[in-house]
Amino acid sequence: MDFTDRHVVVTGGTGALGTAVTGRLLDLGATCHIPNLQADELTRFPHAGHDRVRVTPGVDLTDAPAVDAFYGTLPSLWASIHLAGGFDMASLAHTSAEAFTGQMTMNATTCFLCCRAAAGAIRASGGGGRIVNVAARPGLEPRQGAGMAAYAASKAAVAALTQALGEELAAEGIWVNAVAPSILDTPANRAAMPDADHDAWPKVSAVAEAIVFLASPENGAGRGGVLPVYGRV
Repeated sequence: MDFTDRHVVVTGGTGALGTAVTGRLLDLGATCHIPNLQADELTRFPHAGHDRVRVTPGVDLTDAPAVDAFYGTLPSLWASIHLAGGFDMASLAHTSAEAFTGQMTMNATTCFLCCRAAAGAIRASGGGGRIVNVAARPGLEPRQGAGMAAYAASKAAVAALTQALGEELAAEGIWVNAVAPSILDTPANRAAMPDADHDAWPKVSAVAEAIVFLASPENGAGRGGVLPVYGRV
């Protein structure tokens, strides 16, 4: 895979998966553009000082004008990878309307706004490009979303959006795909579930590799797919 002279957006780029994706893209020659809202995350971000990393502070991905403004400032855009989102686990009885709406906003609305702005930026650049979203296993297998219905519904929306846009944008050479991880092997997840079989969880580096391939020029035909990345779980 070769991303030399290609510009790629990575939302959620300072998180565990985002750090791995950004690192792999840098290894392959990309210039990475990372919108950031929480400045404290940058203190733990190992790629902050890299000469091909461009961090834009103060970008609220739930705000349509802010998202459009961010994408409007970018150089010729090849790909946009959407990792930003959030998780909430609560039973139906303990899920408020606000909590449900919050999950939809954090996961589905941000994905929609970034897909819309990215498609416009890629279209303006000419030559096609790639968009990669992140769904989740409960979004593909809703019965796994018991006890987290709001999260499962929001990630199901991401999966449906991906498939719809994969068809809509195909004629323009903009391939839209997603990955759907199960429980990622991160320090935070290990701390939250110390007795789980951590070796069975998909590794962040492996999921990052799948994302980067879908975003690469070498993905010459795959579109509208939601790829399960479950590891051995």
